[in-house]
Amino acid sequence: MSNSAQTSAGSRIAKLLDENSFVEVGAYVTARATDFNMTGKDTPADGVVTGYGTIGGCLVYVYSQDASVLGGSMGEMHAKKIAAVYSMAMKMGAPVIGLVDCAGLRLQEATDALHGFGQLYMSQTMASGVIPQISAIFGTCGGGMAVSAAMSDFTLMESKKAKLFVNAPNAIDGNYAGKCDTSAADFQGEKAGMVDFAGTEDEVLAKIRELVGVLPANNEDDMSYDVCEDDLNRVCEGLEGFAGDTAAALGQISDDGFFLETKPMFAPSMVTGFARLNGNTVGCVANRSESLDEKGEKTASYDAVLTAEGCTKAAEFVDFCDAFNIPVLTLVNVKGYKADKCSERRMAKAAAKLTYAYANASVPKVTVIIGQAFGTAYLTMASKSCGADIVYAWPTAAIGMMDAQAAVKIMYADEIAKADNAVALISEKAAEYQTLQSSAIAAAKRGYVDDIIPAEDTRKRVIAAFEMLFTKREDRPAKKHGTI
Repeated sequence: MSNSAQTSAGSRIAKLLDENSFVEVGAYVTARATDFNMTGKDTPADGVVTGYGTIGGCLVYVYSQDASVLGGSMGEMHAKKIAAVYSMAMKMGAPVIGLVDCAGLRLQEATDALHGFGQLYMSQTMASGVIPQISAIFGTCGGGMAVSAAMSDFTLMESKKAKLFVNAPNAIDGNYAGKCDTSAADFQGEKAGMVDFAGTEDEVLAKIRELVGVLPANNEDDMSYDVCEDDLNRVCEGLEGFAGDTAAALGQISDDGFFLETKPMFAPSMVTGFARLNGNTVGCVANRSESLDEKGEKTASYDAVLTAEGCTKAAEFVDFCDAFNIPVLTLVNVKGYKADKCSERRMAKAAAKLTYAYANASVPKVTVIIGQAFGTAYLTMASKSCGADIVYAWPTAAIGMMDAQAAVKIMYADEIAKADNAVALISEKAAEYQTLQSSAIAAAKRGYVDDIIPAEDTRKRVIAAFEMLFTKREDRPAKKHGTI
């Protein structure tokens, strides 16, 4: 093993992989540049430890940058080593995990270093949708390396020392790190939506192991199946009490309470993550109207509307699931779109991307309407019209154009204006509208809902639906790719 592997770069690999499973590749590679007195500098492993090993017995490829060697900067041979890891991973069909601590371009190598970044980008592009890519940031990840992290499927970040940025906080006009640290994990997680998980170094490494355990090895071979010891027909008593916090609801219906939420800090009104149903990994998307703590007490509330950030978050997640043949479960509780000036600039395009992602996905798709499902916002959330294979609704679900009372106030505006008791008239007409046009039964009569199910039966009905859809095949029009 190289001298570089004895540093933090090597220790991170040792903590991440199964004990004694790591095999280093390229241990003797060093920089070959000679300009600016480079010949006199020792560059063991050229600042990056590369190789392969196992996580939970599953093959993975790893590169770990060593900040003690020229700041972990990207040079010609450094980049070639990472590109070689990607090449091997593509041949074997195994995930690539990057442990990042990089000062950016190696200035002494100029265009050779630039070409190295280009090689990395090309490798990631070819691997996208073929093998999972995970980046974990433990030190600096700036400039071009930040682009690489964004090209990964999942990005994790150490919450205290790690820095992620294209432009450093102090290089942004009118800003400095003390005012707003745009490179910090909190900013990148909550505002930018770049970071899926943040925590201590050990927590990040543990989360990578958990993530690898639920992901397929590649887009053809599903290595993510686990033995299910939970009762497939387990009744989820009181599930309707978690209708607001759908992350908790997904944990209730998943095998042994397992739910791995992604990007929990970003756009919290939209939940994305992975559950297990009958041992199979299932991607989950859900609207959330409140957050509950471990004691079941409400800690935050959200409007039951689609936001631009939430749509973007969900669209990227659905695209990932479709690329890796992971079935998608959607829990719906949405009454419209967020209405403010900031959201309006991006709302239509973001909603279009989510609508397209669902409609374009050919994996099994099961939707459960657990609350409101109004207007085109509902259509965006994996409706029957946009390609859901099975749609269930809880008995209390409301499905239609809009809230019954709002609809009545428009339809009977003249009558309400002349009525002696407008409140009574609105209530009467709203009840009639609810029965005829805005109830789960009304939608089921028209075939937009396949069945109305008790909330407590959600787990067993969803499992049965995915079992039925296991051999799903669906053709798409011949084209290179869509443009939405």
